[in-house]
Parts: sequence; C-alpha cells; structure tokens
Amino acid sequence: MCCYRSCSDTPSPLLIFTSAHLPLRKMMWRTPRCRSRTICLSLASVTIFLHLLLAFVSLPVYQQPCGPPGTLTDRAHLDHASVGIRVLAEPPVIEGRVSDDVSVLGDDRAEAEESGRSKLEALFDHPLYNVPGAPIPEDDWLMKVKPKVKASERSSNMWVSASQEAYEDVQWNSSRNSQPPWLRFHLGISRWQLYPHRDPNMEPLIQQLATHRIVSAVQKSGGTQLKLVMSFPNYGRAMMKPMKQERDEETNYNLYYFSDFERHNAEIAAFHLDRVLGFRRIPPVVGRLVDVVQEIKDVTTDRKLAQTFFTSPVGNVCFYGKCSYYCSTEHAVCGGPRGLEASVAVMLPDLSLETRRTWRSPWRRSYSRSKLATWESEPDYCSTVTKTPPYDRGTRLVDFMDLVVLDFLMGNMDRHHYETFEKFGTDTFLIHLDNGRAFGRHSKDEPSILAPLEQCCRIRRSTWLRLQLLTLSRYRLSDVMRASLSRDPLHSVAPLLSEPHLAALDRRLKTVLKTVSQCRRRRGDEVIYDDVSNLKDTGSPAG
Repeated sequence: MCCYRSCSDTPSPLLIFTSAHLPLRKMMWRTPRCRSRTICLSLASVTIFLHLLLAFVSLPVYQQPCGPPGTLTDRAHLDHASVGIRVLAEPPVIEGRVSDDVSVLGDDRAEAEESGRSKLEALFDHPLYNVPGAPIPEDDWLMKVKPKVKASERSSNMWVSASQEAYEDVQWNSSRNSQPPWLRFHLGISRWQLYPHRDPNMEPLIQQLATHRIVSAVQKSGGTQLKLVMSFPNYGRAMMKPMKQERDEETNYNLYYFSDFERHNAEIAAFHLDRVLGFRRIPPVVGRLVDVVQEIKDVTTDRKLAQTFFTSPVGNVCFYGKCSYYCSTEHAVCGGPRGLEASVAVMLPDLSLETRRTWRSPWRRSYSRSKLATWESEPDYCSTVTKTPPYDRGTRLVDFMDLVVLDFLMGNMDRHHYETFEKFGTDTFLIHLDNGRAFGRHSKDEPSILAPLEQCCRIRRSTWLRLQLLTLSRYRLSDVMRASLSRDPLHSVAPLLSEPHLAALDRRLKTVLKTVSQCRRRRGDEVIYDDVSNLKDTGSPAG
C-alpha cells in the first residue's frame, strides 16, 4: 500500500490490490503510484499550507459576535474566559480600551447631569427665587462689624488660641474682601435667612470647607452619636459627621426612628434640598475625604477621643469617641485604610456671641416603643397649638410647615426640636439643623410626618408655588437635585443620593401637593398664607 494515503481523500485504483494482481506486482511497483515520492511530498506541503492560510483568514471572523455589533452582552461573552463574572461589575476592556457601550452610558450620564445643571440654573433664575424685597433694616442683621475700638475698651474675655503656630495672622478689617469666607457667612445672616439667594460667598465657603487644612479636631459634647468640631488656620470651624454606612443602604425596617444611624450624605443632601426649595435655612454643608491620621488623630487635643483610636484586623485606622449611643469598637468609624468620607458643615456664630433658643416641636414624637404622642391621638390637635404662643401670631406656624415639607420629602422622623436666634425673638426663621437621619428609606414614605400640614391646613403661598414649579418637567425636583449634588466633591466617588432616593423625592412631592389640594377643598382660600401676592400665578403649571 502507498505510504502517503493522505495525499488524496479518495483512493486511486492504482493503490488497490487484489490477489489477481499479484503476478503483476513487480511491474506495478515500477509504475509510479503517486508518480514519485517528490510529487507526493509537494502535495502534502501544499495541503498543509492551504490549511494554515484558511485558519489565518478565518481568525478575524471568529472574533466577531454573531449578533448586532457593539452590544455589551456579546462582548461580555467574548471576554468570558479572561474576565469571568467581573463583566457584571466592571466595564469589559478590549485591547486596552473601554468598550464603546460603556462610553455611551457614561456620555448619557454626563448629558443628563448637564441637562440637570441647566434646569437648576433655570430654576434659580425663576421669579419665585428672585422675589424683589425692601432693603434689610440695620436691626435685621444678626451681626455687625464693630468700629475700631481702643485697646483699653477691649474685653478681657476675648478668646485667644492657646497655640498660634498653626493659625494665620489676623488681618481682618471692615472690608469684606479682608474677611475669611466663614466670617462673611456669619455677617450675612439676617432675620429671615442664613444666606441670600445667589450668594457670591457660597463658592469660596464651600471650597474652604472641602479643602482647607485642618489644624484641630475635638469631639463635640452632647448628642447621641459621634461628631467632631474641626478648626481651620483662619479660625473658621466646622462640624464633621463621619460616614457610618453605605449611601444606598436602607434603614432596617425593624429599627425605630430613634435607633437609626446618622448619615453623612443625608446632611449634604439636606442642605442642597433646602436650597432648591428656596428656604436657605440649613448652614452650608460639603462632602470631604478626611485623612483619619493626619487630620484627626495627629491634630486632636481631645484625650478621650485620642484614646479610642485603633487599627482594625485588616489594617484600617478606626476610632469611636465617647457618646450616648454607637460609640464603641462595634460601631467604630474606619478609614480605608486612612481615608474617611464625612460631611463638613460650617458652624453658626458661637453662642457667646449670638445665643440661640431651642424650641420643642409641638409634633414631637414620643420616642417610646409603646406610647403615642398627643397629636397622634387627637385629630383636632392643631387648634390647641394655634392658641399657644408663638404659633398664635406671625409666621411661626407657616415657618414650621416649611420644615414639615422638608422633613417629609427627605423622610426625616427625628425632628424633636428646632432653634432660632434669640436676637430676633419670635419673628424669624427656623434653623433646620441635624438632618443626619434623613434619606434612610426610599421604598417607603412616612405619612405621619405630614400630620401638622394635614391637621392645620396652612402653607405659605411662595412655598406652594415653588412646590408646583418643581413638578414641571423643565424644573423636575429629582433632576435639579441630581445636578446640585453633582457639584459636591464626593460626587466623584459615587452619587450622594441613589436614583431610588431621587425618584422618591418626586413621588413625595406629589403627596405634599395632594395634601394641600385636599385642604383647599375643605377650607378654601384660608389654607394659603399670602406672602407673595404679586406673584400669584408665576409658578402655576400652565406657566
């Protein structure tokens, strides 16, 4: 038989032998079966070459997906051997570049944020946010710059830092340009707001809170959870609340409202929401990535705080401080290994300069697992409240309703007290402090927060019109909030509010407006407190 059967797939008749052909064996051997061994070798070489050429030409074809080109699913299948199930968590990389689909998704998010920023600017340009008003009287400013006094007239009780090494030399005078941003903020507080609309000082103040060097960190006394007071070289101070849980983590349904953690992103989002609503009653707050060692441990003079630092089993630097609840090794806050997210809020003027009065909320919860508050069992409770000072006159009741609307939108059940500046008496705004327990749940709304509005049926016209404005597609609340929050430094790490939380804002806004509509059907025009009679129709949905 031929030694080179692979020369041809079909055997030649010359290669088939039977017993009848045996006498001719010698002659057949002389007849070339493949002509010659050289020809057979050549044919084998050609065959191998053709196979290699076919494989080379077919290679790009096998690398193309069978379905529509460019789909993320197909490319994920192709990279399955190299990236495995990671394609579910991170964009697949092909030849050193991110896939086109991921880039498109990123572009869509960028376009959405840009569109939201345009909506935010349009909202702040709206007449409802630029209501003309009379000049602020001299007595309606919280603080004033005193004229230059003689050395003999200076108070002996003036505060002086124990160590001046870390602080800047004070070169302030009556000129606004010479004053640090935190001082300009204090001097800009008036009877009806913490800061003006379109405040030019807001950007430098936020920048300082986010980036200024921290020279001191001590724990704030009081309260149920860990809070720190940070000091800056220009003598500014800020309240820091560290990250306790992931931003998209919902509050456990089995926990009572008074057992919830305080969230750093809730403080940041509350400031932005308060500003979007046009209230301007929350001190400016910004997110910051803090170095636990360099900016807290190494600069603290608080011995009790310093004693609580430790290194976790995985090498992260942690601390827990001293407080009523959640201050233990089991509830420590940890860097990763040293970086820690936190909210940083500018401090209000020191109480030694401007005292504040604390008011107990009429709709305060019982903070009990078994007892109900009075307002929860008496439907006519509001009539009792409106006969009691300071709710029996002025704007205090509608001021409180603004706070109710804010709390309902962000799901804050922990509003037991509020504060005002003592200087302004009862005719002033309410300071919306301590919002760390807001934005705990996006899947559930808490209707009891709206009880004051349902029972009293009273709301400012300006608030009512702005709420209607925020339901329109060109000013949608979720869109402008997303845009506003995107300006925070921590947005580069992850969105400060997840999409379900933003969707909950739109849903809850409709509930507030529905409640006002029901009140108007029952009580008519007395529901609306007219504070902007010249802008009655400005915010109507038709406009």
